[in-house]
Amino acid sequence: MQAQRLTRERIVEAAMELFWLKGYNSTSIADILSRTQVNSGSLYHFFPGKQDLLVAVLEQYRDGIGPMLLAPAWEGVDDPVERVFALLDRYRGLILETDCTYGCPIGSIALELHEPDEGVRRLLAENFTGWAAAIERCLDVAGERLPTGTDRAALAEFVLTVMEGAVMQARTYRDVAYFDRSVAQLRAHFDALEKIACAA
Repeated sequence: MQAQRLTRERIVEAAMELFWLKGYNSTSIADILSRTQVNSGSLYHFFPGKQDLLVAVLEQYRDGIGPMLLAPAWEGVDDPVERVFALLDRYRGLILETDCTYGCPIGSIALELHEPDEGVRRLLAENFTGWAAAIERCLDVAGERLPTGTDRAALAEFVLTVMEGAVMQARTYRDVAYFDRSVAQLRAHFDALEKIACAA
């Protein structure tokens, strides 16, 4: 059982990397077999079709948002508003590490699959919802630093929109300055909200 679990994990991890590097449609089963060095029988035992593997990848991203993304970004950052920008800075680091070829894995799949089936669409939405919910929790902790009546859920969704758009532009232009300018505008918006709250 342990060996089977490790084999399945290796297949999912390889698929995560390949879907991110090449895209879902451009990744073949042969690519995954080559990367994992498992035989086709083992792969099809766990994943009868390529879409089954996509579902497992999206579940892994959804369930792993804490340890894979949030914990590394927020290590040593206690201020709730600064956590928002620390998470964005995590993406900036990935952009720089990849010479501006980084694309958000979930955003890239969502854009690539124009008509995903309902199960895949739901998992994509759950990933976005989990990301925005983590930001909304930061905004809740910020409390009175935001104006009374602030729609924290909508503001969290706006942060997600800024991140996805900024990553896409940096990748397209091969220039992190596009990301930086978007985040600077978001920072100015937060500063303005805090000033309104303080004045009140």
